[in-house]
Amino acid sequence: MIIEGKNSVYEALKGDITFNKLLISNTTGANNIVALAKEKGVKVEFVDRKIVDKYSNGNCQGVIGFVTDYKYYSVEDILDVAKIKGKDNFIVLLDGIEDPHNLGSIIRVCECAGVDGIIIEEKRACAVTDTVVRVSAGAVNHTKIARVTNLNNTIRMLKEKNIWVYGCELGGQDVYQSNLTGNIAIVIGSEGKGIGKLTRELCDEIVTLPMFGKVNSLNASTATSVVVFEAVRQRIKNGR
Repeated sequence: MIIEGKNSVYEALKGDITFNKLLISNTTGANNIVALAKEKGVKVEFVDRKIVDKYSNGNCQGVIGFVTDYKYYSVEDILDVAKIKGKDNFIVLLDGIEDPHNLGSIIRVCECAGVDGIIIEEKRACAVTDTVVRVSAGAVNHTKIARVTNLNNTIRMLKEKNIWVYGCELGGQDVYQSNLTGNIAIVIGSEGKGIGKLTRELCDEIVTLPMFGKVNSLNASTATSVVVFEAVRQRIKNGR
């Protein structure tokens, strides 16, 4: 897998991703990246900019990192975050998000909001790819992401652990009138189909973003931002 761009590479070096090597253009000022790479024992090659650009999608800033594929966490790893921090669970589940740009943006939102982790499905969903890493602006390196074979079975397991599951979908209660404190998991549906029928039925509550314009929907990453940060606001207000 390839990571490109100064910020993405720097954040990846700070995380747990294993680098095979770094390519840096001879004309690129990246002293902080070089210093951290040496500290981590990562091989750095200084090459002509044309060589770096050959591996880029157009936004490498003269820096390319060759890394191992993303190492997924388990659902238990995500659940342990709340135990370690002594706080309530705060989890996001994605039902069929296929656009890597949406997934990358959602990861960035969740990391900034302090979400414990993100759960995605192995099939019918985007995995963590080069594009996802780039769009997340390094957030993927600080976010626990689990892949599961069956999202509905995972929801059932979370409910057994007294985690209240909210689905973000049309036809529910106004999100600003809902109680998003306590142990919660928020389900975000796919770009075109939303949350699956059975998944929706398994949710304890459906929350909806009030709309006042002529377009009645937001894309998945924007909807995630609104719901997740409303939960953050409520949790701060309640000292949780």
